[in-house]
This record gives sequence, structure tokens and C-alpha cells, in this order.
Amino acid sequence: MPPHDTHYHIPPHPAKALMLAKRQLSELVCDAVNLEGINMTLPEVQTLLDGITVGGHRVSDQQITLNQGKAWRLLFDWVARGEFALTAEKACTLHAVAAEAEALEWGLFRRGSVFIAGTDYLPPPAAELPQRFADLIAELTTIPDIYDQAIHIFLSMARNQFFYDVNKRMGRFMMNGHLLQHGYPAINLPAKRQLEFNTLMLAFYPSGDETAMNAFMRECLDGRLLAIMREDFCNTGRD
Repeated sequence: MPPHDTHYHIPPHPAKALMLAKRQLSELVCDAVNLEGINMTLPEVQTLLDGITVGGHRVSDQQITLNQGKAWRLLFDWVARGEFALTAEKACTLHAVAAEAEALEWGLFRRGSVFIAGTDYLPPPAAELPQRFADLIAELTTIPDIYDQAIHIFLSMARNQFFYDVNKRMGRFMMNGHLLQHGYPAINLPAKRQLEFNTLMLAFYPSGDETAMNAFMRECLDGRLLAIMREDFCNTGRD
């Protein structure tokens, strides 16, 4: 039996959820890069994603922004074709796009140790990462709710630090791929909630207790999307 939503009572609708996520693309990218300290406005991100450069920003910051857009579009294509899967291969392929020229290496699990600033918690050694990923997937079978599953994917990827960099963004890509694949709207993390997010994540890393972060991530779900998902598809507004 596929995972389902036990909290919001949303009927799954893959085409509708994907349509809504595509409309959010600029917002998803804008919030993601601002959370990484790249101060771009939504109009600037929209302009960049339309293929036009904007002034006043470093070339590297613009490239990171474009990489996020490319990764989202790749994820959307996979979902539309029914090709998305929670596999290490898919995660690495996405990372190769999202982290190009930003991480120490991109497109593969890290091959050395890393640390997380602000906490004494240390992610597992590189040799354990393939098994840690397999364990993550196996754990989902014990979680009935689709959003609990999705948030667990994000938090586990952030805590294990499968890559040298771009781990939280990768966790959100895989989290949302899982939601969209099963017909549920994506979770966007607004940059304006960065302080709350950072505070809760620093508490989560050493404990592994997902309770507070689960509640926070659910608060980030856009109520407008939930309302639209409950409507008949034929009544969905279009430009």
C-alpha cells in the first residue's frame, strides 16, 4: 500500500502536485539560495531562471542559483516521467547538478570526514554512508504518513551528511521528490524562517529527535497548496 497523508486529508494527485511545484520554482530557488547566504530577490531569481543575467552579484552566486533551478527541473522531469526513486544513484545524479563547482566533489558520496558548524555532533564515517542510505530507505516502511516519511528523508540526509556540501538542499530535493512522486505538494522552507530553522537543526543534530523539526517543517507547508489540492482539478485556477 502506498504511503498516504493521515493529517491534512489531501487526496493524492501527482499531476496537480507537480503543476503547483512548477509554479513555485522561482520561490523554491530563491528561498534555497537565501538560506545559503546568497541575497537574491525573487525578481532577480526569476530573471536568472529565464536565462538573463542580473547585475550586482558574484558569478559564483549566480551559478549556484542556476544550478538549483536545473536540479529542480531535472527532478520535475523525473517525476513527470515516473522515473524518480529514492536511490543513492538518483541522489548523486541530482547532486551532480545542484552542487557543481560548489562542493569539494559533486555527484558522489563524500569520501572523507566532515563536521557541522555549531555542534559537537559528528556525521558518520564515509565508509558507513552506503549502509546508512539503505537504512534510511528501510526505515520508511515503518512510517505510515507520507509527510512524516518525507521529513525523515530530509532530516536523515542532513544528519548523515552524505556529501561534502549541499546536504540540506539535497535532503529537501529528495524529500520533495518523494512527496511529488506520490501526489502530494512540496514543502518549501522560507528564508524568513532561517533563524528558527538553524536553531532547531542545531538541537536536532546531536539528539536525532525529529519531533520539533517535524512540527516546524509542517508549518512551512503552504496552506494555499493544501486548499488547492482538496479542490476538484477542473476548478484549479490557471493563468
